[in-house]
Amino acid sequence: MYIFFIKDISLIDKQIQIYKNQNIESVVRNNFQNENDLNKFIFIHFLKIYNLFNVNMHYGDFLINDAIKFYQFINIVTKPSNVVSKITIVEGWSKFELDKLMQKHFLNFKSLQYDEIIAETYFLNSSQSFDNFKDKLINFKNNYFFKKNNNILLRDFTVKEIFIIGSLIEKEGIDYDDKKKIFSVLINRLKKNMKLQIDATVIYALTDGKYDLNRKLTYNDLKIKHPYNTYFINGLPPEPISFVGLKTIELIFENYKTNYLFYFYNKFEDKHIFSESYFEHKKKLNEYRAK
Repeated sequence: MYIFFIKDISLIDKQIQIYKNQNIESVVRNNFQNENDLNKFIFIHFLKIYNLFNVNMHYGDFLINDAIKFYQFINIVTKPSNVVSKITIVEGWSKFELDKLMQKHFLNFKSLQYDEIIAETYFLNSSQSFDNFKDKLINFKNNYFFKKNNNILLRDFTVKEIFIIGSLIEKEGIDYDDKKKIFSVLINRLKKNMKLQIDATVIYALTDGKYDLNRKLTYNDLKIKHPYNTYFINGLPPEPISFVGLKTIELIFENYKTNYLFYFYNKFEDKHIFSESYFEHKKKLNEYRAK
């Protein structure tokens, strides 16, 4: 039992990679540095006995101390990978931006829909498949909304509509306070059956979210006949236009109220200017343009 519990084994690298369906012999022979053939033979057969009891090696990346006992080595590789990556899905991202991130972590993946997940920071085990990771994200979203089931907003809006509203706020809002006020404008306009007239939806109608427009919107852009253009349609667009962050969804459920119906962006102050009436809005806009 000396080689199992007392003698240290040396590995070629501190971080080893075990591939899916890799056999035990190649794991030992490729990673154990100074062991003689007899010791390697014993190690291999000891691992095979483990397998008989359904204690199998996991695949993935593993960080292992330079000098380690064999039983400690077994304890590590028969558990999920101890190498964990942090994946941050940024609020306001497009599917195409998230796809670029997914390519760095998964060989095979499918684009996630805007209302499937909540943009947040998640942790990924190196042995997790994309399907496992996707399930983790969807479960997080479902559990979150289950806890909000009695919120008054869910009497008036579906979960998808909450994501749609959230995506408009993500693309329009500058900071937390700004987003709260924009939320209140959206709700007030919906209640009055006013067109939302959100510039971000016009940009989405022109680009499908695939690229930056890199120019100012024109009057003709606002008239484009498109199901996402809220200058053209009444109510909400049919789907979200970006991923929505947890903080923004929390903000929505606060149900912040104002009497604002209009706003515009003041580039000199880098903030939106809000008004309760069209007359007030026009006056503030003219003052801004005079600058």
